[in-house]
Amino acid sequence: MKDRITLSYFYGREAEQYSFYKIPKLLFTEEYFKKISVEAKVLYGLMLDRMSLSMKNQWLDEEGRAYIYYSLDDIMEALGCSNKKAISIMKELDTDAGIGLIEKKRQGQGKPTMIYLKQFVIQDFQKCKNYTSDEKTAISEVKNLHVLKCKNDMSRSEEFTRLEV
Repeated sequence: MKDRITLSYFYGREAEQYSFYKIPKLLFTEEYFKKISVEAKVLYGLMLDRMSLSMKNQWLDEEGRAYIYYSLDDIMEALGCSNKKAISIMKELDTDAGIGLIEKKRQGQGKPTMIYLKQFVIQDFQKCKNYTSDEKTAISEVKNLHVLKCKNDMSRSEEFTRLEV
């Protein structure tokens, strides 16, 4: 290949200079999500990244639900696609016409559409209803251990913070 360019290596801390988008693995492994396109999964990952901006700006509705703004122009630029394709990808994710990972709320009067991201974890409510009391006790014990571990980890990080100061 004559058109190949020579690329440099990463040296030292240069490797840390890039940030990455995260796309939930369940979108690729869970049977329910296999019917949506890779572009829709990538867009959902980009939207999840936008949630940090929403939290920073305190974009919460009256019920305390976080929302994002993501215009079609932004989507077209991020994915390198046409307006028609961006609309199609959004429809795949939408609760009205698609899989249900997002819900759009129009505000009208030239204001941007609010987009609510839905949790991607599928819960089997039937399994939850069928737990025996022994299973419930075991689950409670695991949750308690997790809470204790988190508290211990937090107290350790506070100790490190005190030591650094």
